[in-house]
Amino acid sequence: MAVPASTSFTTFTELVSTTFRNHKGEFVDNVSNHNALFRRITEKGGVEKEDGGLSITRNIDFEDNQTYQRYSGYDELNISNSEVLSSVEFAWRQVAIHVTASGEEIRKNSGESRIVNLVKSRLQNAKRSMANGMSADFYSAGSLTNQINGLQALISDAGTGTVGGINSTTFTFWRNIVQSAASPLQGGGAITPSATTIESLMLPLWLRLTRGADHPDLIIASENYFTFYEQSQTSLKRYSPNDDGQGGMVKLRYKQAEVWHDTAASGIPTSHMYFINTDFFKFVAHQDAWMEMLDEKNSVNQEAVVMPIITMGNLIVTNRSLQGLVVA
Repeated sequence: MAVPASTSFTTFTELVSTTFRNHKGEFVDNVSNHNALFRRITEKGGVEKEDGGLSITRNIDFEDNQTYQRYSGYDELNISNSEVLSSVEFAWRQVAIHVTASGEEIRKNSGESRIVNLVKSRLQNAKRSMANGMSADFYSAGSLTNQINGLQALISDAGTGTVGGINSTTFTFWRNIVQSAASPLQGGGAITPSATTIESLMLPLWLRLTRGADHPDLIIASENYFTFYEQSQTSLKRYSPNDDGQGGMVKLRYKQAEVWHDTAASGIPTSHMYFINTDFFKFVAHQDAWMEMLDEKNSVNQEAVVMPIITMGNLIVTNRSLQGLVVA
């Protein structure tokens, strides 16, 4: 049956709506604190808002302008067309979580203090669940229906794949760099990752990803690879000077990059170390659906109220050649 128009239901929905509006930033912060990549993107102002469109598109600079020349006097100048720009296209993705309560729950908590506590507990659960779900998506291969692109899609183990509508098998400029312990970039035999070998895998990848002022600014490692790196730094361990430990994450330093650890529970695959230049990573959200709470929905066949919190957007990359990873 439909939800009756009762004071208790009205009080619950109004409290949920008001509390959410007053603390909306905590939902964003909680996602950030649960995921090293999203935290870094947020800190650098990399959450961008758009007002619509059939998809998310961005121009990419994939080649030097070939009209550069040296000349003197009346030399003829090269004014030929130089194709230096292309574009990537990413689909919109949507996620939702719901704050719910049955009529029975609301009536049992109809006193002022009890209804406030019910609202707080339901919103706290929604906040935690949203953070866990989005963190898993940020590390995913984006292979589930309607799932956002995650690191495993944008920085793939093979270095190839079709990302943003560009097939990197055909267009090699769109491949990320893979440092495989089984077949190292620097040549030679396979290397078994350990505390004594991890930096021999990291340095060649760092050099390949450094181009002038461009270099990785974030390294995210699975538990075992982070352990190897920390153990390798026993005598000269360098913690980031402003480490505040938010979200339970700990960071070290490697050259100019922060080195973060994340857990398998957060979604990062084991035996992976991602080298990320976050200048080329963005999370694009629709301006009307970025952690937004919709009006309450009354169930047509239950005595319950549902209040959805939605997000519409996607994680995008605009340069894959400056991204890489270390894998077994």
